[in-house]
Amino acid sequence: MAQDARWLRAYESAVSFHFSNYFVGFLSEATATLAGTGFTEEKDHLEWDLTVSRPLNVELPRSMVEVVTSWNLPMSYWLNNYVFKNALRLGTFSAILVTYAASALLHGFSFHLAAVLLSLAFITYVEHVLRKRLAQILSACVLSKPCRPDCPHRHRLGLGVRALNLLFGALAIFHLAYLGSLFDVDVDDTTEEQGYGMTYTVHKWSELSWASHWVTFGCWICYRLIS
Repeated sequence: MAQDARWLRAYESAVSFHFSNYFVGFLSEATATLAGTGFTEEKDHLEWDLTVSRPLNVELPRSMVEVVTSWNLPMSYWLNNYVFKNALRLGTFSAILVTYAASALLHGFSFHLAAVLLSLAFITYVEHVLRKRLAQILSACVLSKPCRPDCPHRHRLGLGVRALNLLFGALAIFHLAYLGSLFDVDVDDTTEEQGYGMTYTVHKWSELSWASHWVTFGCWICYRLIS
């Protein structure tokens, strides 16, 4: 029961942190719109379509890749176009690490944020390559992102495909709860003012037995076995 309570508390902390991000996102959308920006223009037609985050894609995700792109769409777009694509010459995994390191730097490079973002780098990479390999073997639409309508996969909407996508979605929620456990809403003011250091980060993840990191390692082993 104690372990179950820790996971419930971790999920509560994660969701609380998520909604604080959504509040900032919606507030920025509103202020940008009121300021007369936040639109795209095609010929004489204005489309007020500024979107900062997509909460449903975070709370009920298809994958962790979808989570990180839906968390902050403008930031994701900037990092993808100006960091990731320029770093691709180093290799995909190295480009992902560089991108998340840049994101950590832009967030202030506090230890707990850097730990979360670099953990996300490994999680999203392993998830991406594993699902890509499964999609090839099964010829099924189980990639991290939804397939195009003209994709070559034979299996698109079958029960097995849905079940596998739901499994990875549940795994993404598990990762979110684990990573979000660092943002404890009831942490004492002294810790909050001084910053969440290495000791705090290690303690919080030790309480959850480093489960997300072990699961990611297990997924990587599975990927290597079927490659």
